[in-house]
Amino acid sequence: MNKRLVIAGGGHAHMMTLAGLGDFLDRGCEVTVIGPSEYHYYSGMGPGMLGGTYRPEEIRFATRALTEKLGGTFVRAMVTGIDPERRQVLLDSGESIAYDVLSCNLGSQVPGGMVDGPLDDIFLVKPIERLQAARRRIVELGSQRAIHIGVVGGGPSAVEIAGNIWSIGRQPGMQPLSITVFAGSGLLPHHPAGVRRRAEESLRRRGITIAAGQRVSAIRAGRIEDDSGVVHPCDIIFVAVGVRPAPLFAESGLPVGPDGGMLVNSSLQSTGYETIFGGGDCISFQGQSLDKVGVYAVRQNPVLRDNLMAALYGGPLQTFKPGGSYLLIFNLGDGTGIFYKWSVLFGGRLAFWIKDRIDRRFMREFQRFE
Repeated sequence: MNKRLVIAGGGHAHMMTLAGLGDFLDRGCEVTVIGPSEYHYYSGMGPGMLGGTYRPEEIRFATRALTEKLGGTFVRAMVTGIDPERRQVLLDSGESIAYDVLSCNLGSQVPGGMVDGPLDDIFLVKPIERLQAARRRIVELGSQRAIHIGVVGGGPSAVEIAGNIWSIGRQPGMQPLSITVFAGSGLLPHHPAGVRRRAEESLRRRGITIAAGQRVSAIRAGRIEDDSGVVHPCDIIFVAVGVRPAPLFAESGLPVGPDGGMLVNSSLQSTGYETIFGGGDCISFQGQSLDKVGVYAVRQNPVLRDNLMAALYGGPLQTFKPGGSYLLIFNLGDGTGIFYKWSVLFGGRLAFWIKDRIDRRFMREFQRFE
């Protein structure tokens, strides 16, 4: 019987595996790729799409087209659970897909528990493709009247989202647009002081308000409430608080880390089930906490690809080494950025030019397989 490989999610950590599906298919392997969309959007360029720097097709990979072109099967669905004993992936359609080896790269999500009621004009910053609808809505309302937009969160995502919303307001025909970043414990509290200072200066210089000191306690359509009881009216709200893996791993009985991510060993293999692997934001790396940044998913690519082949057909498993510090570059939405690595810190147009060049090269590398 042919081996069955199921790839759940077309995220960054699966790019090499997807591009090299032919290597698995040539050995008679049946490959099924599961994803909620025919495309996978690159999160590093999402704020730029919101601001209008990039078109949607410039920041996405055609997961379905690539899978089917190479001879695999694509199933458009949401993964709702895993039955590791029966070796089945459970889908929101009620169907299940059997596997011999499973690889999960299901990403992370913004906790929706802070939002009370329907998501009318409330946009969670993930999934990234939702930022297309957010941009359209800002233009629709902002071309009619002055609007106020609230961004909940104080991390890199909130900074980039706020800066790129500002750029929408600069378009011809837009009425005055005001932005408030609700950063409870301050902007970029876990980043170096120089990075924080440059980000704050950039946002404040453009008239973006940074509201720190009070935490957001509730979000409802048209309003944000802080823990002092003050209500802040907003026409549109972005929720950009810390992302977490989906709860499906714990609910499926797999070992998980403190953040609920699937617990994996140094081979990116589930610590509880040797036929399950994973990468990206949905995993918790045993023995070392990794930031939820795309650089680790990209670094996991070759190890995950090789270990899936080894698990299917035999051979030693490779070890993933996270590596040292990683490059941090923010897109501030006005054609400038912030660059930081190895204590080297600078801002301006050069910083954004470097980010843009790196991101476009990454996209070209994998879009060429489509």
